[in-house]
Amino acid sequence: MPLEPVTQAFLAELAKADGPAMHESTPAIARLHAPILSGISGRGPEVGAVRDVKIEGRDGGRFRTRVLRPEGTPQAVVVYFHGGGWVVGDIDLQYDHVGRRLANATQSTVVMVNYRKAPEHPFPTAVEDSWAALTWTAEHGDELAPQGAPLLVAGDSAGGNIAAVMTRWARDRGGPAVDYQALVYPVTDCDLDRPSYLAPQNQLILTRDTMAWFWDHYLPDERARTHPDASPLRADSLAGLPPALVYVAECDPLHDEGVAYAHALREAGVPVALEEAAGQMHAFFQMAGILPGFEDGLRLVAEHINKFVAERTV
Repeated sequence: MPLEPVTQAFLAELAKADGPAMHESTPAIARLHAPILSGISGRGPEVGAVRDVKIEGRDGGRFRTRVLRPEGTPQAVVVYFHGGGWVVGDIDLQYDHVGRRLANATQSTVVMVNYRKAPEHPFPTAVEDSWAALTWTAEHGDELAPQGAPLLVAGDSAGGNIAAVMTRWARDRGGPAVDYQALVYPVTDCDLDRPSYLAPQNQLILTRDTMAWFWDHYLPDERARTHPDASPLRADSLAGLPPALVYVAECDPLHDEGVAYAHALREAGVPVALEEAAGQMHAFFQMAGILPGFEDGLRLVAEHINKFVAERTV
């Protein structure tokens, strides 16, 4: 179906703004755009408790996580990795409201990971920081939810890429045990020539040129991008990974690689639910109060998480 009308109107307003496209800009300038949309979305609903925790990365550098605990007893712990092409995005201006909504909708403690960004901190810093956050969460699990509560990973776009990598690292490193993965329009491969990348109608808020710009900052060596820690679709085996939700946007350059990853997981014997947000473009999952797809998308992700947790605890 065509791009839904509210998104069309939103893009028309963006087109009136004077300024270079992201791929013609610098990371510092691109990061200045965050407060504009965050001001519309707001910080999100109240939750039971909020605290920020600093974690040390492999290189000794430190980064923040935000622990969002719902009212009442949490039923699970969700480690969430935000999007932004590994270059932009943060847990303050752009994703705090997502974490709050997810915590309340799933009755789960959500740990938002503010991994360090490229180009100042190129690959593999983002995945190494995320691994440190995941292992910290597992070590402190009894403080975050009742003993035995499931541990989930989730993320959108570049964060979906990281979440996918975390499940394989956890499998290959003997834990922590990740019980479920929710991947929202994830980056799964470095191939920018799939049909959804080349389709003119998909060159919207995220374009092929923008993704090339992100990759150039995150991992400049094009040959190294095929490593499965950067392109999880290229892993030798996806067997033994946790059940997954793969949620793609119909009008998105990343559409086809998300679908390909869902199929690869399924072929490896992993239970997978593949969902498509019809008429939605990339980035809708962070646009509360801006695009109607956010409400539908958050509801769908929460339903899949809640269904998994309910079936696991029976």
